[in-house]
Amino acid sequence: MVLNTRTIFRLFLWIAFALSTQRYIKNASNIFYLYDSLRMQKKLPYKILGVDPGTNIMGYAILEIKDGKPKLTTMGVIHLKSFKDHQTKLKEIFLQLQELIETYLPVEMAIEAPFYGKNVQSMLKLGRAQGVSMAAAMTMGLEIHEYAPKRIKQAITGNGNASKEQVASMLCNMLNIKIQDKYFDATDALAAAMTLHHSSGSPIKKGKSYSGWKQFLSENPNRVQ
Repeated sequence: MVLNTRTIFRLFLWIAFALSTQRYIKNASNIFYLYDSLRMQKKLPYKILGVDPGTNIMGYAILEIKDGKPKLTTMGVIHLKSFKDHQTKLKEIFLQLQELIETYLPVEMAIEAPFYGKNVQSMLKLGRAQGVSMAAAMTMGLEIHEYAPKRIKQAITGNGNASKEQVASMLCNMLNIKIQDKYFDATDALAAAMTLHHSSGSPIKKGKSYSGWKQFLSENPNRVQ
């Protein structure tokens, strides 16, 4: 039986999940460390998953970093309007993000933090979408980096109040790509991934990052009440 990288990753993931449910958290962490070691030995490319959470439309992008240079692997939009039940939408977000992670094997996730507006119900829904997205990535062993919308715009365009069109135009210039209209709603996700890349290789301060649920819960008790 020939085991490819994705099959091995699935095996490690299930072992880690089984161990974590039995409260062997230390051993589960070792499983993820073992996979990271395998990834390095096989010289798999370093990839970042960018996510712009939403309960109607959610954008995503996979950025590959090779020799310090970013290259777009894929980007897209997950349409959730057809699911009328909010709980079903959250389940779809979780499952589809995990499928993306299994397919492209990113190491870190950059996610846009919800914009704090006046509509409380909208904020609650966006917060849930962000939380489910983070849970999907954390259970797959990714490190999470959270950025405010203005922080992302500032990193990409130099202007924290830039329009979505300006951000998209700058990304096209940076990556030498053309973003199709159907992927326009994924530009914020790509911008989040680029912000993490810039933060990793420059003096620009990183966004808030979490290595797991324990750290997230301890630092954000008011967000999980």
